[in-house]
Amino acid sequence: MKDEEKILKVHCKALGIPSGSAEVFIKKSISAAEKSLKNRKIVIRADRVRAISKELKKYNKDLAYVYENFDKII
Repeated sequence: MKDEEKILKVHCKALGIPSGSAEVFIKKSISAAEKSLKNRKIVIRADRVRAISKELKKYNKDLAYVYENFDKII
């Protein structure tokens, strides 16, 4: 999930989240999302985004919202 990590880092920078703390909760969120999706046979991008956003809400609700809607915002 390297792509998600890159996208999240860009969003963190745009939101003004310190890079040190952003690194920590990005890694924790992605690893938790991977664990939750591990047992599924088919995982689409929307599933990954939803799972990561769910985990991100624990750390930063603004980042979770931006990540969940980044391809939908006009």
